[in-house]
Amino acid sequence: MRNLLQQTRMELLPENTILSSPKFANSLASIPDLRPGAHPLVREREDAFEAYYEVDYDPEFGAFWAKLRPDGPKNFTPELVAALRQGQVRVENRVRDELDSGREDRLRYQILTSRIPGVFSLGGDLALFRKLIRNQDGDALLRYACACIDLVYTNAVNYKLPVVTISLIQGQALGGGFEAALAANVVVAEKQSKLGLPEVMFNMFPGMGAYQLLTRRLTPARAEELILSGRTYGAEELYQMGLVDVLAEPGEGEKAVMQYIKKRHRLFHAAQGLRGAIQAASPLDYGALIRVAEAWVRQALGLKERDLELMDYLVRAQQRMQQ
Repeated sequence: MRNLLQQTRMELLPENTILSSPKFANSLASIPDLRPGAHPLVREREDAFEAYYEVDYDPEFGAFWAKLRPDGPKNFTPELVAALRQGQVRVENRVRDELDSGREDRLRYQILTSRIPGVFSLGGDLALFRKLIRNQDGDALLRYACACIDLVYTNAVNYKLPVVTISLIQGQALGGGFEAALAANVVVAEKQSKLGLPEVMFNMFPGMGAYQLLTRRLTPARAEELILSGRTYGAEELYQMGLVDVLAEPGEGEKAVMQYIKKRHRLFHAAQGLRGAIQAASPLDYGALIRVAEAWVRQALGLKERDLELMDYLVRAQQRMQQ
C-alpha cells in the first residue's frame, strides 16, 4: 500500500506547480517521496530516528512518545528532518498493520516533544539557508522546504488515519519549530514556553505552512498580523488566542498530555469522526503548501546583503544556543 506522501504527491500536487524561473523548471520532478533512505539532502542511516529520538509507548492508551534526545540538534537540520520522516513512515506502517489485523490495543496517539531543556525547536537550519542563498542554490532550498512540508502535512492530517497527533512544548518553539508545533491536532504548552515566527527580521516570511496552519485557528487578518509582528508570544497569550489547546504548569506538560488523553480516550471514535468532518470542511491543501514553498524560495534568493547580514546575526545566535 502506498504511504501517505506517495499518495499525496500523486493526487494533490498540481502538475503546473513549478517555479516560474527556467532554472527551477524540473525541481519538483526531482523530489523523491521521502521514504526512509530517499531524503533529498542527506544519506539516511537505517537507525536515524533512534539516533535522535527516545521512544516510549503506553500500551493502555496506545500513546507513542517521540522525545528529541537532550544532545540532539535544537533546529531542523537535514539529518533531523530525515529522521523525523523515518519515524513518521514507521508510525504510519504500524497503524496500518494494526488496523488490518483488527487490534483494539493499537497506536492511537503520537506525541512529539523534546528533552532539550528549554527548547522544543529553534526552527529551520539558518546556517544552511544562508549558505544556499549565497550560492543561489534554489533547488536545494526547495528540496529542504518540501521535506519540511511533508512532515507538517502528515501530522496536520494525522496520516489520514485514526490517530491523534499531539505536540508538547516545554520551552522555545521558534520559526519552523512553531510551525511543527502547530501542525499537530492538539497543541499542549507549558506556561513558560515562548513561541514565535521571527522570519520578518531578515525580510522573509515563514514558508513551511505557518499561514495555512494559523488560519485554521485564526482569521486571515489575525494570522497575517501575528506573522508580520515578528513577536515571540507567551504560551498563555497563545492559549487565549486559541493556538494552544492545553496550558500546563511548568514541568507538568507530560502529565497534562496524559490527562488530555485519558479524558478523550472514551470518546476517541466520536472525536475522530468530528476531526474528519472538520478537515473535510476546511482541508489542508498540499499543493498550496508546495506553492508557498516555491514563493519562499524566490523570496530567499532575492534577499539583499543587509537582509543576509541580519540572518548572519540570527545564525550566530542560533549557534550559541546549540552549545
